[in-house]
Amino acid sequence: MKGLGQELKRHMLTAISYMLPLVVASGLLIAVGNLMGGQVITDLSEVTIPSAFTSLGVLGMGLLPSFIAGYISYSIADRPGIAPGFLMGQIASFLGAGFLGGLIGGFVSGYIALAIRNYVKVPKWAEALMPMMIIPTLTAMIGGLLMYFVLGTPIMWMTNGLTNFITGLDQSSKALYGFIIGAIGCIDYGGAISKVPNLICDGLLLEGITEPEGIKVLAAMVPPFGVTFALLLSKVMHKRIFTNTEVENIKVAFPMGVCMISEGVIPIAMNDLIRTVFSTSIGCGVCGAISFFFGNGSPVPSGGVFVIPAMSQPLVAVAALLIGSCVTAVLLVLIKKPLTEEEAAGVVEEAEEEVDLSGISFD
Repeated sequence: MKGLGQELKRHMLTAISYMLPLVVASGLLIAVGNLMGGQVITDLSEVTIPSAFTSLGVLGMGLLPSFIAGYISYSIADRPGIAPGFLMGQIASFLGAGFLGGLIGGFVSGYIALAIRNYVKVPKWAEALMPMMIIPTLTAMIGGLLMYFVLGTPIMWMTNGLTNFITGLDQSSKALYGFIIGAIGCIDYGGAISKVPNLICDGLLLEGITEPEGIKVLAAMVPPFGVTFALLLSKVMHKRIFTNTEVENIKVAFPMGVCMISEGVIPIAMNDLIRTVFSTSIGCGVCGAISFFFGNGSPVPSGGVFVIPAMSQPLVAVAALLIGSCVTAVLLVLIKKPLTEEEAAGVVEEAEEEVDLSGISFD
């Protein structure tokens, strides 16, 4: 069972790596277009440059179910799985099953294509047709029927249920769930655990719910900002908590954090994992709680501080980011052990024992 879970996660992460450029480009197009006063166009007579950007970004976001389904299917069954996977994503969009429908449809088409490749035998002359025609066509037929008649409606119910749940939260619940999304979303600094809530945020963005995406963007910046603030605060408090090597790593982590790259904190966290993860997770949670409580949303799934102007509540976003980072900094200064100058420099002094050899005879 553990092996199956690892396999499913591997296929999903492969699809996410292919999908992210589309998500980022589409989100930035929407942000740029909106900042310039653009709207989604329905007629070419209404087109302007800002509206063209906004509309192109919206069209790109509409491809997300197809991208996630197509590349999950590709990860499972190689090239024969791409076409039926994209078709399953189109069905998901048509049924209103959204991102979740694309996710499930990708696994369905991928494993159907894999089964056909492994178990369906054809004459020698037809083998060359298998990857190009037979596997994609049969997979699309079987997977399409399953999506239309069996899986589509339950997935649509689940998508609507999740959407209604998020939109129906009261203020106190928003603070709680914002804290949870923020804390889990950066617990391993962009690793496999973080990708789960972040994937959900991307799916909700596709349904027009932008607040979780705002949490995702802001919380990803809290760990690098937090350790940087902790370095500054530790100097003010005259309590050295970082080694010289960690200080150099922080100088790299901060500009990475500006661009929403949390991975720069990993070398710092590995030297004191429990205290650092605890502090950054609490800070990310506080950031998420503030952002969600005040209704801040992001139409862009990535971009760091550069997309804050495009958020629905930019001042709230800045406040949430700074408060969450300060919480992380204070916790780090309070709970990390102080270092001596020698420890900070990485110098380990070994005690030397003097042995009296005067009474020992070597004859």
